[in-house]
Amino acid sequence: MTAQEIISFMLSLRNEEQRAVLMRFFKTASGQYGYGDQFLGIKVPQTREVVRHCGDLSLEEVPQLLQSPWHEVRLCGFLILVARFEALGKKRLVADGEAIRRRDEIVRLYLVHARQANNWDLVDLSAPRILGAWLLLPTHLTSADLPLPHPAGPSADIRRTLFDALAQSDCLWLQRMSIVSTWTATRHGQPAWALHYAEVHLRHPHDLIHKAVGWMLRDVGERCGLELLRRFLERHAHEMPRTALRYAIEKLSPEERKMWMNVPRA
Repeated sequence: MTAQEIISFMLSLRNEEQRAVLMRFFKTASGQYGYGDQFLGIKVPQTREVVRHCGDLSLEEVPQLLQSPWHEVRLCGFLILVARFEALGKKRLVADGEAIRRRDEIVRLYLVHARQANNWDLVDLSAPRILGAWLLLPTHLTSADLPLPHPAGPSADIRRTLFDALAQSDCLWLQRMSIVSTWTATRHGQPAWALHYAEVHLRHPHDLIHKAVGWMLRDVGERCGLELLRRFLERHAHEMPRTALRYAIEKLSPEERKMWMNVPRA
């Protein structure tokens, strides 16, 4: 199996009717956030089926997929990395030295090509399961290994250094990675990551970040307790973008949702 064989097969699955639907859905028109992205019209389950047959693909071949102009081919590449990372993160391999080295290699490869995840689905289907899972696992990476500009005064914690670099980058998609990747930690009972990066992005100008912040806060409430969510809202509801606030309170009672939506704006 080679990257070129995968690309050729995926080109053969092209569906013009579905392509038009996807290009509208992912906002590819001039002036929209997905402007310029190109689709083949392949549905995600079809792409996942391709990934299922890529077990023998060399990791060195994956960048050819990630650099493709076709959205679905890039998704295939990212999902291959997800599958490899998850296989190396199984309980029996968590502290295995070779598994740690190979997981770190995947993280670096992911970061080198992270800007190719240039739409919300590419970010959301890959970052939580690679970067988010990496937050919870042993690593040998240092700040010198990160292929991203570091924020001023990098933290001694490599994880915080990386997530700060993503959050403070000039790229919307890297910024979204820094918040949606916290989903994994929240689901393992560690909501501090989501709460911190929700605050970092509180005044972000883009609706896609507002939605991500609200989504992560809603998950904190569901997974780690509504009191954590309420404490965050008590501090910030007056300054939160309305979209972020609506997403965050979505699972609360109608009466409580109304109360939070009526908090006077700063």
